[in-house]
Amino acid sequence: MGKYITVLGGLISIILGIWGLITWWYSFVILLKGSVPAILILGGLAALFAGVSEIKDCMQAKKEETKSKEEKK
Repeated sequence: MGKYITVLGGLISIILGIWGLITWWYSFVILLKGSVPAILILGGLAALFAGVSEIKDCMQAKKEETKSKEEKK
């Protein structure tokens, strides 16, 4: 019985969501416009940190490779 209530609740949520989207379309568009700069800033920060981390890892690997070559001599 709980499965059917979950499905019914999901259908009701979808219907209410579509109704709300149609009713408040302009507010929804304003929300999207306002969120784009924040998403770009957060995505840029994530890319920046990932790139810096990758550069540090590469430099560390080169240092370890140099040490292992010197030890072999």
